Amino acid sequence: MPVEDINTQAWTVYGKRQLARAYMPPIPDRLAWTPWEGVGPGAEVLGDITGRRVLDIGSGAGHHAVHLARAHGARVTGIELSPTQHERAASTHADVPDVELAQGDVAEYLAEAEPFDAAYAIGTLAFIDPHRVLPALRDGLRPGAPLILSLLHTDLHGRGPSTEVAPREQMILLRDDPPLPSQMWVLAPQLWEDLLTEYGFRVEAIDLLHHPEESAPVIQQLIRARRLPDRPVVATSGTTALSPHAEQET
Repeated sequence: MPVEDINTQAWTVYGKRQLARAYMPPIPDRLAWTPWEGVGPGAEVLGDITGRRVLDIGSGAGHHAVHLARAHGARVTGIELSPTQHERAASTHADVPDVELAQGDVAEYLAEAEPFDAAYAIGTLAFIDPHRVLPALRDGLRPGAPLILSLLHTDLHGRGPSTEVAPREQMILLRDDPPLPSQMWVLAPQLWEDLLTEYGFRVEAIDLLHHPEESAPVIQQLIRARRLPDRPVVATSGTTALSPHAEQET
């Protein structure tokens, strides 16, 4: 089975289990980039998003999107591939002003959408092939738009990130149920920076966020990147054109 199909299946089962429990996470008071309260920055890393169109990648139950709309005045679109996760969000938050909840593949969605002013992913981008999703994000964001990514760095077993761009098995944990096998791109910070640079982003900072308990092995990366402007190129006719795939800032 293709890697991303494995992940879709896992998150579909996850959403089904949470639907059966009728569990919905509360709307947070503060945007958190890790599962640990009070660790790391909040929504300020997105910049001023008042009235801006913001994309929530892998939006799950939709609670982060609702927070940004209510507390920060953003117009948020949550895109979620898992139909059961989308069902969870839509059943509770479908009528929230300035929140749109879409179900589908993020790369396919971006190919048809108007470019966004900002995008973020909390623990979700690593389930998608970066060679497929990063160029789609570049084309789906306006020049200068921030892209903020929370990603696994070291897992529950103490395994650090990979030094090659390849997925590896990781488990999605859910209380009282067997873990769900998935495939994740758990990559070293330099690899993420190289990939983002290759696909037209400038990486502004990569922070390692640690669990509040020093003995806990899990570490998260927080990557702050920005979509570069298109690079002017001289067309063969002698006129100036914009290259849609330019990757360097002028």
